[in-house]
Amino acid sequence: MSRSLRARRAVRVTATIAAVAALLAGCASGPTEQGGAESGEPAAGGTLTYLEPQTWTTLYPPSAGFYPNGGVVNNITDRLLFQNPETLELEPWIAAELPEVNADATEYTFTLREGVTYSDGTPVDAENVVKNLDLYGKGDTERALPVSEAINNYDHGEVVDDHTVKFHFSAPAPGFAQAVSTINSGLLSNDTLDKTSEEFGPGNAATVVGSGPFVVSDEKIGTEISFEARGDYDWAPPSLEHQGRALLDGLTYFVAAESSVRVGTVVAGQADVTRDVSAPDEPQFAAEGLTIHAATTNGVNNGFSFRFRGEILSDIRVRQAIIAGVDREAIVSTLFTDSYPLATGALAKTALGYLDTSEYYAYDPEKAAELLDEAGWEVGSDGIREKDGERLQLTFNEALPQPRSKDVVTLVQEQLAQLGIEVELFPGDQAAQTEASLSEVTIPVYHSMVGRADYDVLKSQFHSENRNTLLNRSNEDDSVGDPELDELLAAIASAPTTEERQAASEAAQLHIAENAYFLPLFEEPQVFGLRADVQGFETESVGRPWFYATWLDR
Repeated sequence: MSRSLRARRAVRVTATIAAVAALLAGCASGPTEQGGAESGEPAAGGTLTYLEPQTWTTLYPPSAGFYPNGGVVNNITDRLLFQNPETLELEPWIAAELPEVNADATEYTFTLREGVTYSDGTPVDAENVVKNLDLYGKGDTERALPVSEAINNYDHGEVVDDHTVKFHFSAPAPGFAQAVSTINSGLLSNDTLDKTSEEFGPGNAATVVGSGPFVVSDEKIGTEISFEARGDYDWAPPSLEHQGRALLDGLTYFVAAESSVRVGTVVAGQADVTRDVSAPDEPQFAAEGLTIHAATTNGVNNGFSFRFRGEILSDIRVRQAIIAGVDREAIVSTLFTDSYPLATGALAKTALGYLDTSEYYAYDPEKAAELLDEAGWEVGSDGIREKDGERLQLTFNEALPQPRSKDVVTLVQEQLAQLGIEVELFPGDQAAQTEASLSEVTIPVYHSMVGRADYDVLKSQFHSENRNTLLNRSNEDDSVGDPELDELLAAIASAPTTEERQAASEAAQLHIAENAYFLPLFEEPQVFGLRADVQGFETESVGRPWFYATWLDR
């Protein structure tokens, strides 16, 4: 890059940071109460400014897995149970104790805490909790509200008395307790539960009523959302050191798409926290007054799903060749930092159900070339292999929510070109990427990940009735290409004991590895950059920000 080009780019970035700073000026953090910060004790007060790379799209909890959505839902809702982000153990929250569960995990009985209310003053009682879970467990097609992928085999809820609920399942549902600890089961008021899908969308954030420590006070569609602390909040998970209302007076989320702007604004002291700090920007937070928080996501690793029902990838030798031809270590060491451990299987090492299948992902370009030769793909005049007049060409999506997806695919493109495989990157915004991903013809190789701290995460990613990232179920005729895979994944969600769930998860991972359905790249974190005076910052078990106990040491 020439000196003049660098200078022009620096001017553009500086100007954009200045524009964001001007936007933030009206929402600067207020002063803290005297005494707390000086003594090192948590101090109440102030408004924290937080920068997001993308805007939120829905606040309907079962559909809120997208990190900008979850960052809102996580701060305005409570859940029946709390999953400790360090130990992944389940603890009471709105439920007064852990549930009573029958022998085959088809009935769960919860006793609710008394005195919990939504921000509109209505109670979190048994009738309301059943209404929440009946919607999340069954969905409502007329209102375009889907079933939660975290809840399996749901039949119905039962009001036992004002503070006791029982949930019934048509088959074992061992993941239900963890499901009701996630943002996908965030509790909402009765009126909010009557909304349509559109009414959970942008422009309606202030009307989504939860019982959490913050409420949405204002929204500017696509650019800004403001929160205020609830003064009467007093039902945090009992295991937490902090109790009562949130320490902050409020939060303001700003959308700043460009990484350099988000980082520059926090480094300059004009914002407090930013999500999605890219690996090249991490060193900036080694400076005094700054820090990095890399939160694990405890789920299916960042990687490539091979749509094995497509014409080219239906041959396992081609899938195996791609896996052997990708130098994962070179990709991770070139593009990322120690915050991104090399994957050793479909699941992160910290994930429940983890199995080490790294032997299936060894880099071996000679083996890759042999496999392609065996499969009948011959090198053409331009270096790209051909078979029966067809070029060995594959299109990958750009996974916009995932870190450096375009750069990752570019390196894969260079590596596979040496084997005679042509890789193209599908362009377009999130809507275009989502639409294209529905076809194995358009996107034969799909880049993605999913975080959830439960055994069911493997099913969420690969089962044909969930995210279906392998397109095992055809979107053309609903046929299923590998019924055995679905059966193995379903067993994870229905095995009644922890030992059986572990075994089922391992069996499914082994099947995925042996059939070369998936190439895991790295364990994806959520990386946050913070000012050092932001204290008590935490994330939930898959890395969504939670500002309940955060305070400003100023």
